[in-house]
Amino acid sequence: MEIVNVEAISDTIIRDFLELHWGSTKMVVSSGSYDCTILDGFAALNDQARLIGLVTYIIHDVECEIISLDSIVEGEGIGTSLVHSVEKTAMDLQCRKLTLITTNDNLTAIAFYQKRGFRFSRILHNAVEQARKIKPEIPMTGNHGIPIIDEIEMTKRFNP
Repeated sequence: MEIVNVEAISDTIIRDFLELHWGSTKMVVSSGSYDCTILDGFAALNDQARLIGLVTYIIHDVECEIISLDSIVEGEGIGTSLVHSVEKTAMDLQCRKLTLITTNDNLTAIAFYQKRGFRFSRILHNAVEQARKIKPEIPMTGNHGIPIIDEIEMTKRFNP
């Protein structure tokens, strides 16, 4: 596996990957509405140079926020490698923390991030209702049959 900057990947490949995994290139969370095709990020490529993972992020002053993270195979270190790449970039840019937002149904993501040092920083009650006004294709029910209602912000702080 090789981790590369998204600038090394064709826009079409990035767009197709996002549409496959998120239904569109638009990500709507309480921090804003983002077109992930124009965000900074990293891609994971397999030995045949095929896209197997993608992370996008944005820098807000001294905070870095992960906007999307996907890997096509779990348990092989793809997501971990992508998050580490963002962490390194954030630290190089002297960010104080790395944040992300996930939804209350995404138990796999919640566990993944906790194992990598992220902590719950706040719960945004009924936030998904607001996001659906901008992106109505967000489903009502998610993983494990759990209604998608709240957003959970998770944060990893960096030592100064």
